[in-house]
Amino acid sequence: MKLSASEEQLMNYLWKMEKAFMKDLLHAYPDPKPATTTVATLLKRMTAKNFVAYKTYGNSREYYPLIKKNTYFGYHVKGLIRNFFDGSPAKFASFFTSETGMTEDELEDLKKLIDQQLKHK
Repeated sequence: MKLSASEEQLMNYLWKMEKAFMKDLLHAYPDPKPATTTVATLLKRMTAKNFVAYKTYGNSREYYPLIKKNTYFGYHVKGLIRNFFDGSPAKFASFFTSETGMTEDELEDLKKLIDQQLKHK
């Protein structure tokens, strides 16, 4: 379950729009915009990887994501924890809270989120 950097960029536009035609996706890119053929190739690869599907309307295709952004992001965070923190969420949390320069308020907010999750479990 991996996308290239250019596929991820396109996927982010599609996640924001939820569904889009080629012209909508091209419009989302900053200048200089990629060629239509480049975006078409990316969409074809992403469709083959089962990240994107489309509905056909005449000669046009309306693309939509098959995977949610949170699902994709969660998969990568789990891989990060597995590959860099020996599979330990505690090691990841320790690194995240100590090495990212979080303020006391940000740490308190994080603690509240963790407490809320503990209540739901």
